[in-house]
Amino acid sequence: MKKALLIVDVQNDFCPGGALGVKEGDQVVPVINSIIDRFDFVISSQDWHPEGSVHFEKWPPHCIAHTRGADFHPGLKTEKIGLKLRKGTADKDDGYSAFEATNVSFSDFLRDNKITDLYICGLATDYCVKASALDAINQGFHTFVITDAIKPVNVNPGDDKKALDEMYQNGCVLLESDDL
Repeated sequence: MKKALLIVDVQNDFCPGGALGVKEGDQVVPVINSIIDRFDFVISSQDWHPEGSVHFEKWPPHCIAHTRGADFHPGLKTEKIGLKLRKGTADKDDGYSAFEATNVSFSDFLRDNKITDLYICGLATDYCVKASALDAINQGFHTFVITDAIKPVNVNPGDDKKALDEMYQNGCVLLESDDL
């Protein structure tokens, strides 16, 4: 049984001051850094949108490929990240889930490396974290979300609670970093 940590979209544009900044999004960084060494594999996802993405009809332009906004938060320990998943790379691709990565098949990578347990953290609870967790469950992986290492967008008040409830109801284990 091997476990992997998936760091979802801890990018400059999703942190305070970014194009689509998540309130307190940068506060996940020290929590992630404190747990990163506990995992056999560390994987990250990155929104990597083209400039003309239809995704920007729903959201302000953000995480445009090869820009500072698409880079990881500068405080995130990235040296242990062994695989970087790029998602949302096509003009008509939202790419919420890490399983929608276009540069590699994430599920094949997990299976090829005999990873059974996937721990998820990052941004944002109610979008990319939720989509990645639900896809992991549907792919048959034991799925855990580290609740003190995620932050929501909360377009509508309570979206974070609804997302956590949906993940839990579908079989996701919710835990805090101290419980690892």
